[in-house]
Amino acid sequence: MTSSDFTVTLLVDQDPEIVFAAVNNVAGWWTENVEGDSHHLNDAFEVRFGDVHYSRQQLIEFIPAQQVVWLITDSQLSFISDKSEWTGTRVVFDITENGGQTQLRFTHQGLKPEIECYGACSNAWGGYIRNSLFNLITTGQGQPDWKVETEF
Repeated sequence: MTSSDFTVTLLVDQDPEIVFAAVNNVAGWWTENVEGDSHHLNDAFEVRFGDVHYSRQQLIEFIPAQQVVWLITDSQLSFISDKSEWTGTRVVFDITENGGQTQLRFTHQGLKPEIECYGACSNAWGGYIRNSLFNLITTGQGQPDWKVETEF
C-alpha cells in the first residue's frame, strides 16, 4: 500500500510540457551539485548535499508531459542509522491536466512515517517541491542548493 508514502501536490497555470521540463531540470530546483543527465529514459544522475546526503537516481519511467520516475539505486544519508535507507525507493512525478491547470503530484515511494529519515526528508522534499520547483515552473527561477566547489 502506497497511501503513507510522502506526497505533495501542486496546481499551476502552466502547460504540462513546461511542468515536465522543470521537473527534469534537477539543477534548477533541487541542487546544483548534480552530475549526470536527467532528460531521457535510463539516464542516471547523482546529487550531493555536502557530506550529509548522496544519492544516485536512474530514470526508469519517462513519458513526456505525463510522468517521470526515478529509481534510487544508491544512497548515503549520514544523519540516520541506516545510511542507505533511500536505496531502492522511487521518486514519482505525475503530471495531469486538471480544469485548465496542470497538476503535479510528487510521491517518494518508500518514504513512509515509520522510517527514520521521514521527518527530515519529508520536510526537505516539501520545501523543494512547494517552493523551489513551484517557483521554477511558475517564474522560471527555482532555488536549488548552490554548487559547492571541491577544488581549492
